Amino acid sequence: MSMPRGKPKLKTATMTLRVEPEVKVVAELAAQRERRSVTSLIEVLILAHGESLGIESQQPSKQGPLNDA
Repeated sequence: MSMPRGKPKLKTATMTLRVEPEVKVVAELAAQRERRSVTSLIEVLILAHGESLGIESQQPSKQGPLNDA
């Protein structure tokens, strides 16, 4: 029996976005240039922006980010 390769599969959450067609084209071109998916590009951009605001990346709690107060 062989061991699975690569990163372990993590649970993901669904986000649905509506953007102007021009924004979609730019996202697709930027992702293509970096040889990544649009999803991966958006993840990198959101995490970098959060970091610039002093927000640390962390796993969400069972209660969710709005209920942790």
